[in-house]
Parts: sequence; C-alpha cells; structure tokens
Amino acid sequence: MFYLRDAEIALHNGDAAPRFAIWSCREPVTVLGAWMSDSGPVEVGDIFRKLESSFSDCTAYEHEVIAADVIGDMAYTVGYEHTSTAVNGEPRTYTLRVTQVYRREDGEWKVAHRHADTVVQPDVQ
Repeated sequence: MFYLRDAEIALHNGDAAPRFAIWSCREPVTVLGAWMSDSGPVEVGDIFRKLESSFSDCTAYEHEVIAADVIGDMAYTVGYEHTSTAVNGEPRTYTLRVTQVYRREDGEWKVAHRHADTVVQPDVQ
C-alpha cells in the first residue's frame, strides 16, 4: 500500500508508479496542475509520465495540511507542498498550494482530483 507522501517523494525521484497506485482510474479524474492540466484517466496518466521524466534527486518533501475532512465516501485535503528536487536536471525548491479530492473505491481511498498552483513570494521592499 502506498501513501500520498511516499507517492510524491517517489514521483519527485522519477518514479510515478506509487502515484498511479493511489490515483483513481475511474471517471471523473482530473488534474489542474501547476505545470499541466487535463482530465480522464489516460490523460492524467500522461501527465504523471511527463512529470516522472522531468523529476529526479528529491532532497526534501513536506505536505503541510491546513484543512481536511471526510464526508461519507468523499474526502479532501488543502495545504502546501514544500519540495526540493531537480527539474530537468536543475535543482529547484518550490512551494505549491494544493487541494486534493479523494473518493472511496472498493474500500480504498483514491485521489480523484488535484489542483495545485505555485505560491508566489511577494517582493520585499
């Protein structure tokens, strides 16, 4: 069994298999990502494969959960992901503001939607 944190660290090390394991393969499934967006299981899988080929050498990952709730067979998390990894071989550190929606499928929680955007640091004057 894979967990979100493990799946994200693996993805940022160039391995999307654990992320595939925690994501739904059923419609609707969507990603409104910081770098790529699409809907549908095949299209979302294509995003994961592109990210997998871009990322390597994850040195830090933290999922800072701000809010979460479970309502029946649906759940969500809202928070920040703080990541240090290499993107196309270049070291990068960034924070994403992330909302994920989960649904229970055959007794397991699966991610059905992810929305992420880059947190822009304000200019200090």
